This record gives sequence, C-alpha cells and structure tokens, in this order.
Amino acid sequence: MPTNWETAEILKNPMEICWQFDYEISREKLKNLYSKSKRLQWDAEQDLDWSIEIDPSKPIVSQTRNGLDQIPLFANLSQSQRETFVAHSTAHQLSQFLHGEQGALMTAAALTHAAPDYEGKLYAATQTMDEARHVEAYDSYIQKLAIIYPISPWLKGVIDDTLQADHWVKIAIGMNMVVEGLALGAFHNMRRSTTCPLLRKLTELVLRDESRHVAFGNLYVRETVEDMHADDREDIAQFAFDVIQTIANAIGGVDGTGPRQPDPGFLKVLDQVGIDHQDFIRAIVEAGASGMKAEVPAGQVHSFKDLMMPALVRVGAVTDRTRALFDEAGIPVWDDLSVIESMEDSSSGDLSGDPDSPAAA
Repeated sequence: MPTNWETAEILKNPMEICWQFDYEISREKLKNLYSKSKRLQWDAEQDLDWSIEIDPSKPIVSQTRNGLDQIPLFANLSQSQRETFVAHSTAHQLSQFLHGEQGALMTAAALTHAAPDYEGKLYAATQTMDEARHVEAYDSYIQKLAIIYPISPWLKGVIDDTLQADHWVKIAIGMNMVVEGLALGAFHNMRRSTTCPLLRKLTELVLRDESRHVAFGNLYVRETVEDMHADDREDIAQFAFDVIQTIANAIGGVDGTGPRQPDPGFLKVLDQVGIDHQDFIRAIVEAGASGMKAEVPAGQVHSFKDLMMPALVRVGAVTDRTRALFDEAGIPVWDDLSVIESMEDSSSGDLSGDPDSPAAA
C-alpha cells in the first residue's frame, strides 16, 4: 500500500546516531529489564478476545471516573446527555492513547539509534516493539467503537518537541518519564473504571509494558545526568520544566480546574452532548475559583503527583533553579516515590493481586 502523504507529517531530528562496538553489558539492572521485556512479550492479535461485542452507544467506563460529575453543569445534564458525554469523552481519551502510542513508537526507535551503549540499544529496541503492539491494540479497539478523534494539539506539541530534541536524555525524559508517566496514570485509572472486559485486559497488558518503560527511564538516565557538566544538566532540567509546564497549561493546571487551551477534538465531544463551549469553560473556571476540586475516586493515580514529578526528581532532572521555576508556575515538585516504585515492581507481570492497588495494575 503506498504512503498516504495527505495524512503524513515529516519532522527533522538533530540528534546524533551512535554506533557502539563494545558489546559488554555493564548495567545488570538494565540487562534484567531487557530479559524481562523478552519474556513478557504478548501478541495483540492472539492474546485478546476480539470477539467481545462493544456497544458504542453505551458508556464503557464509570461516569464518575474524572470527577466532572461534581461540577453543576454536568450534574444538571440528563441521563442521556451524561451517557453521550462519557461515551465520546472516552473515545476521545482512547484516541489520545492511540496517537500517543505512535509517538512513543517513534521516540523509542530514536532512542535505539541514539543510545550510547549496547544495553541501552537492546532495551530501547524491545520498547519499540512494545509500542508497535500498543498502536495495533488501541487501533483495533477503536475500530470496534467506530469513533476516533484527532490528536490533542498539546500532546502532539510535546511529542514533536521530544522527537526533535538534540540529546537522547531529553527524549528519554520527554517520553519515558513525562508522556509515559501521564499515560501510566491514565491507563491505571482506565483499568479501574472500565466496565468492558476487553478494554480492561488490553489495559492490563499495556500497563505491564509501560511500567517497564518508566523504570528504564530511571535506570538509564539517572547516572548520565549525574555525570553531566552543570551547564548540560541545567539544559536537561530546563527541557523537563518546559514539557511539564506545556502540559499543565494545556489541561488546566495540575488539578485540571484552571483555564484550558482549546482542544478541537474535545470541543467536538461537547458538540455531541449539546454543551456550549463557553459554558463548559466557564463551569470549569468557576469550579476552580470556588475551591472545588474535581476529585477522582479513591485509589486512582494522579499523574503529576504520583508519577511524572517524582520521576524527574529521582533522576536529577529538577535543579534548584528549575525548582524555583516550578514554584513560580504553581506546579508542586512532588517527590514521593511510593506509587511509581510500586508500579515499576508490577512490571514483573504478576497481575493476580488486588486490582485496586497500583502495584497490581
């Protein structure tokens, strides 16, 4: 099949490509992670039951998954409108999963050719295969829904900036810590809230892979950042701050209750429900101004607090200078590693524990 250039977009990457002729593996933890990746490969076509029927007209996740039901505008919707909103907002989120996984596929491939040592290339290659499988799986699921939304401009912007970064550490931070951290929280919360057995199983398998990807970012980046010259470390830290700030500004801050950047896809979701765009924006802003938090159900993961920020702190990608920038931007620098470490431990593939605990996700 020839390339459809009408849907393609070309980016240029300034990063160096690295040959490595020393095939000795010096990082035992990275070797173990690579071995685990080989053992836990799965086949999206064979290991998921695609015969399960899905009714796109019915919600496939809980209506309370994102806390928006607490805001008066949504509380006053009819039951039919609520169901339509849940169905289409879920399709919008799953579409972002699909597009984001393609971005992860490209960044993992970039890491493979840029990684400066052998074991880094080996692991990045397994992650590339993981991401290809995720794209396949989410595309197959969304085809059953028959509803797909375009990529959110902020998500594409973050991935584009990561793909066009000039150093492999920036790519590892932008994808394995920030975008993957955001996704890991969303996947965990989706798994808890979905009523669809196919989506639950798909998400379980993806979560297991993504936990390894976040662990790789920590193992591979931390010692490199530690060994950098102070100026280079500040350059890495600035990149991390810029990416986090871009996401926070786009989605209404770390708590989601501030002003948001327009997302054409999500505006189409509102159109499906019959919600005026300005009424929605005003309701979100008023909720935030009144101190109302869109509290998610107990046990769900907060991507900024539990995953992204602790990961950046752990590898040294937050310096004293950028810590002050985060403070000025109203973004707390959380550093509690308990949730992210429990998720990384779960990448062993044992999903038999408590389904509501992060470690079992």
